[in-house]
Amino acid sequence: MGELKDTVKGLGNEIAGNVKQAAGKARNDPAQQAEGKAQEKKGELQQGIGKVKGALGDRV
Repeated sequence: MGELKDTVKGLGNEIAGNVKQAAGKARNDPAQQAEGKAQEKKGELQQGIGKVKGALGDRV
């Protein structure tokens, strides 16, 4: 079950990060764009962890 939880949280962070990046670009706010990029990368990492857990059967 940890696989699904990590994957969903990761997807949520990726989406939120993309929204922040778009808002930062629209407002010409580099700080918000950077924050969004960091959140997107966090989401990608969470999804990767979910995939590893799935491959190892949640033994991680």
